[in-house]
Amino acid sequence: MKLQQLSLFLENRPGRLEAPLSAIAAEGINILTLSLADTAQFGILRLIVRDWEKAKRVLEQAGWVVNLTEVVAVDVLDRPGGLAEALRILEDADLNIEYMYAFSLRRGDKAILIFRFEDPDRAIQVLTEKGLHVVDGEELMSFVP
Repeated sequence: MKLQQLSLFLENRPGRLEAPLSAIAAEGINILTLSLADTAQFGILRLIVRDWEKAKRVLEQAGWVVNLTEVVAVDVLDRPGGLAEALRILEDADLNIEYMYAFSLRRGDKAILIFRFEDPDRAIQVLTEKGLHVVDGEELMSFVP
């Protein structure tokens, strides 16, 4: 149920974001979702792609250092308070969220959010026990062409 996320450090200058994205696009790799966090000096690009092994290889061959991280995709009710309810479950279980970002897909009354937890296995167990749907990689990939 965990997903593999690729992370790259990029210098915070014009054109630095386009280069790695063009490299994977040239290999026919589609981005499912991404996040970009920045500071004055650098940015962290986080990607979830269908073929993460190929994307990692392509990026490393082009000279980028790629970090692989396990993240968890969770269905959250897409209404006021939906995210707060999910966060309360995690807080009650004393689970720390390192960061999160939204997947750009909505399914009916649900939105998919990507979470990075200190303990992803325990987070999956707690979320499942509390009735939240953890989206596995195969299911996630079926939503996008």
